Amino acid sequence: MDWRQLSSADREREYSPSTCIGGNYQPFIAAYARQSADALAKTTAYGAHWSRHQYGPQATQSLRLCVPPRSDKHTKHQLTDTSLPPLLVFIHGGYWQELSATDSLFPASSCVAQGAAFAALDYTLAPHATLEQICKECIQAVQYLQNNSTALGFDASRIVLAGSSAGAHLAAMVAQSQSSNHLCGVVLVSGIYELEPLVGTSINAALGLSANQAQALSPSLISCKDFPQAVVCYGAVETDQFKLQSMAFANQLRAQSALNAGLEAFEVPQRNHFDVIMDLTDTNTRLGQATFNLLSRIEPY
Repeated sequence: MDWRQLSSADREREYSPSTCIGGNYQPFIAAYARQSADALAKTTAYGAHWSRHQYGPQATQSLRLCVPPRSDKHTKHQLTDTSLPPLLVFIHGGYWQELSATDSLFPASSCVAQGAAFAALDYTLAPHATLEQICKECIQAVQYLQNNSTALGFDASRIVLAGSSAGAHLAAMVAQSQSSNHLCGVVLVSGIYELEPLVGTSINAALGLSANQAQALSPSLISCKDFPQAVVCYGAVETDQFKLQSMAFANQLRAQSALNAGLEAFEVPQRNHFDVIMDLTDTNTRLGQATFNLLSRIEPY
């Protein structure tokens, strides 16, 4: 059903992903933090190098970077035959209001095991920044990584950007900016690509979006002509509107982007809005395999 046909109460429910899991998503947030701490310890023990970088003047404008050891003693190095590894950049969700890079380090273990670098972005959360400002921060962060790739220790021609939920929205907005010229791929997980349905819901209280602002910041209303090769997926245990948003944006990419005519878009069985992202770099899953397929590309678009 088109979101315009939904009542205010229905929109509130459909755009609150926790309604599919009984309302309590905190156990998943705790799992992000726990698995991120485990990944930090494990990769450090493997000899990976972790560092924190400021891409802007504010304390919130920072990122965490993990570069695998140059030796293949602890890593498989299946992805690259060059001296510098590819990079997976992750943008967290939380409806632009929650979470942080510290909660988003869990994909790093598999990246290091496969010989890839990993970065998790922080950005200023709403209401301390407008959504337009948050989008600009993420673009700035990716540009920082691109401009400093050699010094930081990864291959600028093989950067894949991934995002979950609101992070998928931000990843799409980055991909639709000039930064997309240097992205090797984009992985969009359980994203929201048309924002106007949020206006009038409690989600918009911290965002303060008007209908016009929501439209201007909606990837589905921006050209996808130059969009990098993408993967779009979502969990089976999601609201109808979240599923429809992903399917509609996947169809838009297929129609508008030559690189995405054969776009891989799929539903992940038994996963919900909050745990589907745990498959991101798990090579035993379809999503993990798709992510590493993008990372294994040698030539940039």
